[in-house]
Amino acid sequence: MKKILTAILAAAVLFTMAGCSGRPATMADVPQSSTDVEETPAPESQGSIRTGLYAVGSLSSSASAGEADGLIQTDVTIVAVTVDAAGVITDCVIDSVQAKANFDGQGQVLTDLSAPVPSKNELGADYGMGPVSASMGGIGKEWNEQAQALADYVVGKTADEVLGIAVDETTKPAEADLASSVTISIGGFQSAIAEAVDRAQPLGAQAGDELRLVTSNSMAPGNAPEGAAGMVETNVNIAAVTMNGDTITSCVIDAVQAQVSFDGQGQILTDLSAPVLSKNDRGADYGMGAISGIGKEWNEQAAAFAAYVTGKTLDQVAGIAVDEAAKPAEADLASSVTISIGGFQALLEKLR
Repeated sequence: MKKILTAILAAAVLFTMAGCSGRPATMADVPQSSTDVEETPAPESQGSIRTGLYAVGSLSSSASAGEADGLIQTDVTIVAVTVDAAGVITDCVIDSVQAKANFDGQGQVLTDLSAPVPSKNELGADYGMGPVSASMGGIGKEWNEQAQALADYVVGKTADEVLGIAVDETTKPAEADLASSVTISIGGFQSAIAEAVDRAQPLGAQAGDELRLVTSNSMAPGNAPEGAAGMVETNVNIAAVTMNGDTITSCVIDAVQAQVSFDGQGQILTDLSAPVLSKNDRGADYGMGAISGIGKEWNEQAAAFAAYVTGKTLDQVAGIAVDEAAKPAEADLASSVTISIGGFQALLEKLR
């Protein structure tokens, strides 16, 4: 009788937590009485960890044409983490994308939009921060080296401890051990890391798995709205993946899509002050669900694809059958994903 009552109470607690926490509840969430220790269920998976991803864009550095050419600049901050059951970060990867295009006072784009757009980690020394830092008496470290140093520094910390890292008035590190390897402003990264931790979910990763972060980025002309002379669209596709050897053990996919329009006098018409939310954060506001054949929004279909590739090798992901439009041709995947997945497959191919 006591075991039955305990089970009923546990189910009630789980139902309440599932409704309030915004994440799936597990038996680990259920308060256990010290008198019932022998009846406590085993953990869902010994050594399991949560995988989290956060990405957000900004257009605030963009500017209309004047004495100088106009600039469209999309900056995207990206953080992937793994987190243990106590909320402690076990691994972290930080990256950023800075996509730029110029246009003149007649609303003509001057930049080759077909050129590759590498992330800052991919650029490495080509980003050019190291020599500038050294010439100004700094530490001579490139952006990717400093991002890696910050990522290493937050391992072993909780989200609150990350937010509590001391910074100066420009949000540069004020703690000597961190300032010796990181001189860039970290305020935005602190909040992004905390967001990634908060979003982390138990998706199959285990302690010891390798955390990877890959992006695929591009700029292209967009469909200019009425009254605009042109538009430039930036797309940043992102995957946070944990791997055991060549096998994917967890996967989160997201994307940031930023559109900036301008008129024939080179004046930007887009509100540059608002953050550019990722497609996962936009959810139903992205508007795919209403026109999808299965009624599923982009974030739901991306999550379904991510779940489908979990447990597969990279060769198996590359071998997923698609039709001429790169949409799933396998019935079990096509039932939950109707968007083109060729881009997702290409994104995960970068893990090799």
